[in-house]
Amino acid sequence: MKTRVIIRPPTRRDWAAFQAAVRRSRKLHRPWVSPPNTRKKFEAYVRHTTSDSHRGFLVLLRHSGEIVGVVNLGNIIRGPLQGAYVGYYAFAPHAGKGLMREGMQLVLKHAFQKLRLHRLEANIQPENRASIRLARSCGFVREGFSRRYMKVNGRWRDHERWAILAENLKWCAHD
Repeated sequence: MKTRVIIRPPTRRDWAAFQAAVRRSRKLHRPWVSPPNTRKKFEAYVRHTTSDSHRGFLVLLRHSGEIVGVVNLGNIIRGPLQGAYVGYYAFAPHAGKGLMREGMQLVLKHAFQKLRLHRLEANIQPENRASIRLARSCGFVREGFSRRYMKVNGRWRDHERWAILAENLKWCAHD
């Protein structure tokens, strides 16, 4: 099955399109996430997500190249763990159309097959129902609850812990 989206790492050349997507998505992102909103922050993000311990992916419409959203793999740990954290967000007007699910599926396939990771964990604010639906639809399983887990927009916020293992990839793999 051919997806409607493709994934690729962000580059500095993506700044203008990324900035436009961030601007039109402020209401969608509040209070869940604060994407890079200046050129300096975006360039730092690009450098950060192309390191050995972090990978970032833009989710793009296959036919136009428009940015649908972002999926990041952070704190990649090798050795016996072979795991990473997953963070993601959609841009307006693409949220709720299944495009991020397709993008997440491509990132999961890359993480488990190319990067040879074993476990990915997503920590999601309990009130962020759309994010939880996306994780669940891709085969993530709720494993627990972390009180005041992460500071988001200046406030410590509770998070649910969701995870997926490499052997669960069959739930969402595309060929």
